[in-house]
Amino acid sequence: MSQLVFLHGPGAGGCADAYHYQRQHFPDSVAPTLPGHLEGARCPDVVGYTEWVRGWLWAQGLNSGLVLVGYTLGASIALQYGLDYPDEVKGLVIMTVAAGPKTRAPGAYELRLRAAEDQKVYEEEWIAFQRHAMKFVEPGLRDRLLERHRQVGPLSQYHDLKTIDAFDVRDRIANLEPRLLLIRGMDDPGNPPEYEKEIHQAVPGSRYVKLQGAGHFPPTERPEEVNALIEEFIAAL
Repeated sequence: MSQLVFLHGPGAGGCADAYHYQRQHFPDSVAPTLPGHLEGARCPDVVGYTEWVRGWLWAQGLNSGLVLVGYTLGASIALQYGLDYPDEVKGLVIMTVAAGPKTRAPGAYELRLRAAEDQKVYEEEWIAFQRHAMKFVEPGLRDRLLERHRQVGPLSQYHDLKTIDAFDVRDRIANLEPRLLLIRGMDDPGNPPEYEKEIHQAVPGSRYVKLQGAGHFPPTERPEEVNALIEEFIAAL
């Protein structure tokens, strides 16, 4: 029996609402909102978030047969969980993720810091950036997720980016035991390097799928395709 766990990142609302379609399609799944987002104190690093997620799951009796699904920070947490606790994890479905530090566009960190101090930057640059990043998301859901961004705020996103960019499991990735599916949104507005391909090449037996018309958040942008891929993945475990 597999237990789906959806793990969010700093984008697409910065909370579990990013998995709106998945929670509807997989009613027995769970999707925690990470601490330091809508409430609580953030964790210092990916290891800390992994331990928080594990404690959250164990408190509900969910400690085996896990299939962890995540993008960006959530994907980093999923990788860390799969490496540290392979006996609890059956599979990983991850996207928009690197096994080591990412290359950021110039000013990426500074934008979040300036947005926290300057209302004009907040509205005209930071909120506009979130809206553009979600250009493939259905407009009604996009508006809801933008409201979540306003609640979570730019400083949370700043710390998430720093946390993601400090994550590095390149020396361990080839030893990943759970089954692995990697998904790449081929039309990401930020055009990041193809980090997922690097992980695919490092992990024997992994599968790599490219989705057209998807960007940074495939589950939110192309839910039917992603849900079908998840179902197929689980059926083969």
